[in-house]
Amino acid sequence: MRTIIENKKALFNYQVLEKFKAGIVLIGQEVKSIKTGKISLRGSFVVLKGEEVFLIGANIPPYQPKNAPKDYLPQRSRKLLLKKAEIKHLIGKARQKGLTMVPLRVYTDKGKIKLEFGIARGKKKFDKREKIKKREVEREIRKALKGDARIR
Repeated sequence: MRTIIENKKALFNYQVLEKFKAGIVLIGQEVKSIKTGKISLRGSFVVLKGEEVFLIGANIPPYQPKNAPKDYLPQRSRKLLLKKAEIKHLIGKARQKGLTMVPLRVYTDKGKIKLEFGIARGKKKFDKREKIKKREVEREIRKALKGDARIR
């Protein structure tokens, strides 16, 4: 499995409770564009419409802009392929207050492009600040240890 893109901002802003894997319905030029790394998950999310699951807001620019169809929309909603049991589970979870579905990464598996998304709960501001402080302390410790190694 080769990861094409990760949504690091989602991991910072949300606490992921459960992860799912889904196939994405794409057209040919979108597949080529994704495999070259031209995809953005910024601001995208996963929604349920009836008994179907869609990825909304993901930006996939055309592979060759000059050869793209005139009616091509880079941010169109794309259907996700899941098993019926998984969709029923998602419907139950989606009804709970405070939960949302966030795309985490796009990767290839045996030549197929897959999306990993998670059911997540938004983090509070103090949780984010705490994580930033912890990261800064670890960075300072590493810097101090490197400085000690140079002295010896």
